[in-house]
Amino acid sequence: MASCSADLAPLMGPNATAAASYICDRLSDTSYAVDTTYLLFSAYLVFSMQLGFAMLCAGSVRAKNTMNIMLTNVLDAAAGGLFYYLFGFAFAFGSPSNGFIGYHFFGLKKVPSATIDYSNFLYQWAFAIAAAGITSGSIAERTQFVAYLIYSAFLTGFVYPVVSHWFWSTDGWASAFNSDDLLFGSGVIDFAGSGVVHMVGGIAGFWGALIEGPRIGRFDHSGRSVALRGHSASLVVLGTFLLWFGWYGFNPGSFNKILVAYGSGSYYGQWSAVGRTAVTTTLAGCTAALTTLFGKRFLSGHWNVTDVCNGLLGGFAAITAGCSVVEPWAAIICGFVAALVLISCNKIAEKVRYDDPLEAAQLHGGCGAWGVIFTALFADKEYVAQIYGADRPYGLFMGGGGKLLAAHVIQILVIIGWVSATMGPLFFLLHKFKLLRISAEDEMAGMDLTRHGGFAYVYHDDDESPKNGIQLRKVEPSSTAPRV
Repeated sequence: MASCSADLAPLMGPNATAAASYICDRLSDTSYAVDTTYLLFSAYLVFSMQLGFAMLCAGSVRAKNTMNIMLTNVLDAAAGGLFYYLFGFAFAFGSPSNGFIGYHFFGLKKVPSATIDYSNFLYQWAFAIAAAGITSGSIAERTQFVAYLIYSAFLTGFVYPVVSHWFWSTDGWASAFNSDDLLFGSGVIDFAGSGVVHMVGGIAGFWGALIEGPRIGRFDHSGRSVALRGHSASLVVLGTFLLWFGWYGFNPGSFNKILVAYGSGSYYGQWSAVGRTAVTTTLAGCTAALTTLFGKRFLSGHWNVTDVCNGLLGGFAAITAGCSVVEPWAAIICGFVAALVLISCNKIAEKVRYDDPLEAAQLHGGCGAWGVIFTALFADKEYVAQIYGADRPYGLFMGGGGKLLAAHVIQILVIIGWVSATMGPLFFLLHKFKLLRISAEDEMAGMDLTRHGGFAYVYHDDDESPKNGIQLRKVEPSSTAPRV
């Protein structure tokens, strides 16, 4: 603001200093308003992804568990909101702090400040509950309700915030925004969270699903995989498009502000980088979807819409780390490899009899890890300089050397180690105290009936008053003989 007044005053007439100061104050107010509005709008988009998660999860499970999985998605947001408010935001962004964990702004005390506003909390909360939503998909259809509440509170209140502090806070030991002591002179470029969000949620889900074991009937006595298909491809597609829409807040919104000029008077500024980020996000998802379509057609002989939707989301999860610092053509490579990673992870999961109803650990964990590596290979020098500062290491394949790659390998290892050391023991203790998995009888009957008082789908006939409701059921053909 002082620089603005000094530059403007010589151009003014009488009372030049006061007039220049007044104009610059108004410009500063406008800048804050524009950037805050952009961040809030992005937060609303990211929050809309919770509806996408809910619909995707609902369509991917069997009808008898629909109400249960939708309720867990609601409570991920609700419980996550309280625990992120009380502890999580402070652990993640409480500054000044050490490199491991923040310790200011508990309960949003002393917010707003010169560096943090309420809009920052809302945006970061939407990210935290996204990580919890990923985990809920891995342990669907067989997990006790109390276990959801415990892990969701712990993940959003402690585990995820510590990771986001490491890589996103200005004080984090591996953050690219830490100007004091950058890891390998670079820090980690995980712009919107392929590692911070997707790997955290995917690895947490992996431990939950591994410890409680596969669903009844998922593998036969000889160990062969038996498909337990979700009950509604329509809900899966609806959820996928809602997530796609929300990803335009997830990735471009991670700039946090839009009114930043890269050159005075130029048409090119951060608003252009925001648009480019939306383009790279789109191209990675589209490429992954098409690659999965033809890849699964080759392997199974079917054109499967659910597989294509998962492939699309895998491309989005992968591009999330480098969406702001890569060229659009590189995003196509990212999406192509992400689809192959997802297909490969699913094949391995079948071989080792690992059961994840939504492929969440494979999708978010596997594709998220690829996205972290991809960024270290293809980050563009110019884009890195615009966002993180000049003279930084950039992508190995773009001539930037191997320092960024080394930092990103360390990111993958420490995320795996941290989440495994925290969420693994939590799920193990829940299992030991018989708080993790429901009984075999309840699982066979369905959690909606045994835990929530009834099925999600009920038909009411006003002409048959003695009946409270008729439950919809699947009608099987009485004969397998072909019709003539």
